[in-house]
Amino acid sequence: MTETALSEENASLKARLAETEAALDEALEAQRRLESIVGALQREKFAARSEKLDPEQFNLPLEDVELAQGVLEAAQERAKRALKEGAAAPRAPGRNRGHLPKHLPRIERVIAPESTLCPCGCGEMTRIGEDTSERLDIVPAQFRVLVTRRPRYACRRCSGAVVQAHAPEHVVPGGLPTEALIAQVIVSKFGDHLPFYRQAEIYARQGLTLDRATLGSWVGRACFHLRPVVAQMREHLKAADRVFMDETRAPVLSPERRRTKTGYFWSVVADDRGHHGTRPPVVMVHYAPGRGAAHALRFLEGYRGRFVQCDGYSAYDKLTAVERPEGAWQLVHCWTHVRRRFVKRLETDGSPIAEQVLHRIADLYAVEKAVRGQPPATRLAARREHAAPIIAAFRPWLEAQLSRIPRSSKLAEDIRYTLGLWPGLIRFLEDGQLELDTNPVENQIRRIALTRKNALFAGHEVGAENWAMLASLIATCKMSDVNPVDYIAQTLRALLDGHPKSRIEALMPWRFQDPSSLAA
Repeated sequence: MTETALSEENASLKARLAETEAALDEALEAQRRLESIVGALQREKFAARSEKLDPEQFNLPLEDVELAQGVLEAAQERAKRALKEGAAAPRAPGRNRGHLPKHLPRIERVIAPESTLCPCGCGEMTRIGEDTSERLDIVPAQFRVLVTRRPRYACRRCSGAVVQAHAPEHVVPGGLPTEALIAQVIVSKFGDHLPFYRQAEIYARQGLTLDRATLGSWVGRACFHLRPVVAQMREHLKAADRVFMDETRAPVLSPERRRTKTGYFWSVVADDRGHHGTRPPVVMVHYAPGRGAAHALRFLEGYRGRFVQCDGYSAYDKLTAVERPEGAWQLVHCWTHVRRRFVKRLETDGSPIAEQVLHRIADLYAVEKAVRGQPPATRLAARREHAAPIIAAFRPWLEAQLSRIPRSSKLAEDIRYTLGLWPGLIRFLEDGQLELDTNPVENQIRRIALTRKNALFAGHEVGAENWAMLASLIATCKMSDVNPVDYIAQTLRALLDGHPKSRIEALMPWRFQDPSSLAA
């Protein structure tokens, strides 16, 4: 074989080898992509939804360690007492004095010596002081019966004059519950995530037979009276300079099909505490049968702010085309949603690019942490000095990485997602009132999801609307550090007593002044 033929065959073999290697690389990339998709599906079904450990989950093993430590300490204390039996006991430090809330009732007991006579025979000893300790006690939830008597008076000299005080109006006319009991039922379900059937079981332990239909009827009547309060809360929310918005599933029973249909709870939040704002925080939850942009537009109708902080869901893009006197909405996108994607890439593929992205996002949050709670001007100045250079270098770096990795990879998809939201992601550099993420509304959505998990579904769409209304009221109370049970009980009483509609502002949660009310 001639040298020319050998060269041609060698070149042909090299070309075939290159084609084979390219095909192999493509197959390996497809395999990696499939493994990534399978891993993502497995995590979606079986793993935690957040990239962070839930604090309550993290505390579970610590609770067991503390339990074991408590057993050990009790044994050691008993052994020390046995060794020092007969000796004068050292004075215990008053560690808990002054730490228990002042509004709790105090019940005092005095433990006196068996005898106050001097052992030497000198007679009665003189009191020279005392040791005081405070311990936290509990009286199990106790029902009581309120008996209302309305005496009638008549004149003995004539037969026409009879007087009697008018009966006060109640949420359930002629029914059993007081406003305080109804408030407890409401907050137990929509604040503490206890469905009615579980509450009925708790009441049965005290000999009270209250089925869940009865509890539901009580709560529905309360909703009727509370509507003006929630409507006024919405008026406050309309005046916010920017709002956070998100949505989550709301399964609703469909009796005609004997299964549930999927509706959605849309949450709109105004929370200015991050920039030391003076407006009170407000949460409004709405029910809608779908997830389309028409629902977002309906719930934002009348809002006078310019900014909507949201995730990358495409329905929000239609908000920017709405003509308003205040100008079109501007979307502010969420860095937490971006971060979540790259956390998954790092966990699944061990991608160094994803790790670098996470480090850069962490640098942005470090700047934000230093100015949280500061006035908008201070926040904006710090962002322009420290965060703007990070942002300026971030986008070119992402574009460079995108050109080096396969276009079909999940990492490339995540980078394209980030670049597609870029104008909304960097909008926080324009206004010190804006936040880097949608955490204020995500926190509210999480509470709704807990109630949904325990209650499984709403009985019908009217029930879902009432669910949304009560969730709005309780969430706003919690954000205002107000005990929702006290607030709802006293607000119901005020409304039943004829509180004028012209003064409904006085019934807003953030104006509640009960001194015993604490955040729940």
